[in-house]
Amino acid sequence: MSPDSLVHTAAEQAKSVVLQMMAERGRGVVLVGIARIDLALEHLLKAVMAPNPDPDDALFRPERSLGSFAAKISLASRLALIDPAVAKALHALRGVRNNFAHSAGDTSLSAPHHRKRLAPAYEEARTNPLWPPLEAILEAQGGLDADQRQFILLVTVLVAFIESCARLQQPFQPRATVRFSGG
Repeated sequence: MSPDSLVHTAAEQAKSVVLQMMAERGRGVVLVGIARIDLALEHLLKAVMAPNPDPDDALFRPERSLGSFAAKISLASRLALIDPAVAKALHALRGVRNNFAHSAGDTSLSAPHHRKRLAPAYEEARTNPLWPPLEAILEAQGGLDADQRQFILLVTVLVAFIESCARLQQPFQPRATVRFSGG
């Protein structure tokens, strides 16, 4: 895949994520955003795995070994598909998602504990070349508070780059395969 094609893919992913998240309010912004990252991680992991002939890959079902967001983060990290800073950001996002999903009351990204949990991820993500132009667009768009805007930016950067990285991968080719026969 050419560099221009990757840039185009990242831009299209970013646009799709931003539009989907801006259509949400409150807890929906967080839940939809993390669901998009979860799906992008699944695509990344599948890109390095041998193809599964079954289109319904049971390995990624919720009750299976790679069905949880945490398991996908851990495996992608152990396979060096994501760097430690990205893994840490994903785990922070997972914690926020869990809080939003399991809270009966109102919860907000502007709550001090969410701000503290996400601050290191925001700091890292601001170094990404997609952040500044996308931030300018979201600020001009209006309608989002600073915490929502940062969250949407973080999720957008992650999804765009995870999906682009997935497109660069090839299935793992082991040097040898355990077999019952020599052939």
